[in-house]
Amino acid sequence: MKSTKFIKTPLAASVAMILTAGLGTMSAYAQDEQEKADNDIEVIEIKGIRGSMIRAMDMKRDATGVVDAISAEEMGKFPDTNLAESLQRITGVSVSRSNGEGSEITVRGFGPEFNLVMLNGRQMPGTGYTRSYALENIAADGVSALEVAKSGQADVPSGGLGATVNIITTRPLNSPGEKFSSSIKAIHDSSNEAGDDVTPEFSAMYSNTYVDDTFGFAASFSHQERDFQQQNANIQGWQANVDLPTLDEADYIDPRAVDSEGNRVGNHFFPKDMNYSIADVERERTNGQVTLQYSPIESFTATVDYTASRAITGVNTVGWGIWNEFGSNINSYELDENGTAIYADISGNDGSFTASRGTTEVKARSIGLNLEWQINDQWEVEFDYHDSKNETDNGADDGLGSDGQIILGSDQLQSKVYDYRTGEVPHAYVNWNNGTTVLDPSEIDSNFSQFIYSPGESNVEQAQLHATWFNESFEIPLVKVKFGAANTKQTMGGFTAWSGLRGGPGFNPSFTEIFPDGMFTYNDTGDMLDQFSGGGSALEPNYYYTYSFEEALARQLAYLNEDLLGDNQYSIDPFFDGIDSESYVEEKTQSFYVNSLWEFELSDYFVQINAGLRYEETDVTSTVRQRVESQVNWVSASEWIMQYETGGTDNFYQEEGNYDIWLPNIDVKVEITDELVGRVSWGKTMARAPLGNLAGGRSLTGSPKPGSRTGSQGNTNLLPFESTNLDLSLEYYYGEGSYASVGYFKKDVDNFIQTQITETTIDGLYDILNGPRYLEAVASVEARGEQATSDAVFNEMLALGYGNADGAIEPTSSDPLMVWNISQPQNTDSKSVDGFELAVQHLFGESGFGLGVNATFVDGDVEFDVASLTQQAPLSGLSDSANFQAFYDKDGLSVKVTYAWRDSYLIGVGQAQGSSDAPPQFGDTYGQWDLSVNYDIYENMTVFFEGINLNNETERGYGRYEEQFLFARQYGPRYTIGARYSF
Repeated sequence: MKSTKFIKTPLAASVAMILTAGLGTMSAYAQDEQEKADNDIEVIEIKGIRGSMIRAMDMKRDATGVVDAISAEEMGKFPDTNLAESLQRITGVSVSRSNGEGSEITVRGFGPEFNLVMLNGRQMPGTGYTRSYALENIAADGVSALEVAKSGQADVPSGGLGATVNIITTRPLNSPGEKFSSSIKAIHDSSNEAGDDVTPEFSAMYSNTYVDDTFGFAASFSHQERDFQQQNANIQGWQANVDLPTLDEADYIDPRAVDSEGNRVGNHFFPKDMNYSIADVERERTNGQVTLQYSPIESFTATVDYTASRAITGVNTVGWGIWNEFGSNINSYELDENGTAIYADISGNDGSFTASRGTTEVKARSIGLNLEWQINDQWEVEFDYHDSKNETDNGADDGLGSDGQIILGSDQLQSKVYDYRTGEVPHAYVNWNNGTTVLDPSEIDSNFSQFIYSPGESNVEQAQLHATWFNESFEIPLVKVKFGAANTKQTMGGFTAWSGLRGGPGFNPSFTEIFPDGMFTYNDTGDMLDQFSGGGSALEPNYYYTYSFEEALARQLAYLNEDLLGDNQYSIDPFFDGIDSESYVEEKTQSFYVNSLWEFELSDYFVQINAGLRYEETDVTSTVRQRVESQVNWVSASEWIMQYETGGTDNFYQEEGNYDIWLPNIDVKVEITDELVGRVSWGKTMARAPLGNLAGGRSLTGSPKPGSRTGSQGNTNLLPFESTNLDLSLEYYYGEGSYASVGYFKKDVDNFIQTQITETTIDGLYDILNGPRYLEAVASVEARGEQATSDAVFNEMLALGYGNADGAIEPTSSDPLMVWNISQPQNTDSKSVDGFELAVQHLFGESGFGLGVNATFVDGDVEFDVASLTQQAPLSGLSDSANFQAFYDKDGLSVKVTYAWRDSYLIGVGQAQGSSDAPPQFGDTYGQWDLSVNYDIYENMTVFFEGINLNNETERGYGRYEEQFLFARQYGPRYTIGARYSF
């Protein structure tokens, strides 16, 4: 038989244990309230991995709904230095990676945009133009616990359809006394080539209470620097059903079946390009937090906290590759059974060498006020307010002020060859006119340079009021009722400016004069992508040229008589002649909720019921400014550029939308025995539409090449995703820190969002392609017995006198209207996801050994049909996942080995240069081994070693089929040694 004595302060009862655990102590709660009042508390020091796992298990068991958690091992020591990588240890959570680090989470198959990340119960703004909070920008040192609520709760802000993650930081009054922790680390990233071989990371935390523990102060600071290299192979997109020429049987292999008329059955696909790159990255991350608490009387506590972070990432990239257009220029090819080109010999276009530079800064800050007052034994009220901002600036390079790219190369070639018949990385080499596959430096001229500046900002201002009534008057099983209201305003906005193509576009032999041979350095591929078969020295092409970004830009500007700003400085500010697009979205949400907790015994079973209802009303306002398009010029064989009207004719307009929603929930928890707990949860959760989709207005691509005449249009009236959820779980707690659980979940989601693509013509935008002048040029080329490639047709049109003074071809009203594929998000049908979660955590008595294993298996009618070219609305992120950790933690030594595995999954729909049918992007299976070793030299000093990605796992992506290669990325392991001091 169970009996429960309830504490009248929820923070003291539920959150205090979590936060206190994060400071390295766990209080053994006394038998009743009077003992607590008398401060008769036994303090048990349970540190390290064992203590962290025990606290996390207790948090899971005590929750009324479906909740998992991770607790700090001690103050200033979280299980992982990256929060996303810590979260992936939780059942049902997998991560996506950015720059080799965990960045965003997928929960039960629902990707980052479906999960809400909170800081101390507050909704946080996303990074850039998304709602997704980039967890790699937050240091783990100041975090005491992570809670992942998978079932809905009426008193929690909405937005977590998959899960709601709450990052809990230190509160000094929850762990009185003076405490300090500091650490210093040396990081070696084995991939690094251009930066420092060893980079520093240091952190410090301090917490103290004063004036008889009525005033508390806590501060934390961390700074990390990391230098590494990313090696990458990439295809921007696959084109479906391009025109295939009539060839001799010896020039093609096509195993697809034929129909009764001899036509091939099924689709066929060719790559739009093939590129390779090496990016040298320097990254710095700085975090800080200050917390002040004041409790003049026992029943009242005021908390003020300020959190700030700054992450700056600088990238220098060299690249090389080929560009394909598809007309009458496919010479030979081989397809597989799915119609995917695994070999193609293609004429025309170019091969090039690229230098890119960009620096992105992400700054976030949050200031909050929390007031908690227990009025009497029956009433408690809490007010919470915060104002949080996240700013992204891709122009943090003082000299460049943008992301810049310079492309040099040549179109003097016979053909280009794409070959994916051997190895895991496709090969792509050029047969140059010089009779070899190697371009000489004297043959390299300019194609173009381009610069993009697109800063963005996201803000959340939120006020929440909570009141709790505790039942002391009525003999009913109602324990308490909590109710409240909140006002949340979220804004997102930014603009995009594009320089256009400078220093060209198009290859011009006269440009070779401004780039001396000595400017180029010949490199062999060496260990390039050597973790993939077919990479390294076997890669074709097996060479590439590098050159100085600054020198190439300066020479281009000087040749074009552009002014350089300052001595030895380079800037493209004069190139920006206006903002291409600017958009802002504002969401205002009013919410109200009521939540109740019931406890009673039913046939000797102790039962807890948590039931609640939340109502929200949201108003959306979209403000958009965009430039007015005038015409599309054909400026070089492979470049088509949009021209805009000048003279202040930009459009400004506003659109509005609104919706409301009811979110009920009920959680039933039954303690079947002292060890066995059963749960049933039912309720509704929601996730709002991506902020970028809500921005109304139409935008057309500024580089509308054939096959890529695309545009997008927002939809301010998008409804949120609504999910009706069912959770069933059985949990067996059979020992201290040991348990086994099995769970089933099902989510029925309404209002799925699908990008619908519509073919549209726009008055005044004419298409040179297939116009009378274009067809005349084609006929002239073919009459000479030549192949009508885009290069040949463009040059023929110039020879026929159809170019302007700048060597570009302008459209005329005799040309047909250009056909655009305009994509717009729309709410569509309902879909379902269900799955099973299994978890085992076992501590082997007092031996110091422990083990944790979990797995999630998900399924549903939300998968992408790769055989269909129709528009689809699948669920991105859906995949099975599993985690394993084994550890030893005793006598001052702790060793932990972890493995995180994720099956292949849909990254998203749409490829940068893909067909208008919105083809998919899939991520391949990923599994990573990590290791950490800690040793206590003495009570206050610990030395440690960490190894991340010890198996040198790589990332790979593909399109409809695995043979439709999209990317391969290689980073390498990284290692950390350090020391930690605390008292």
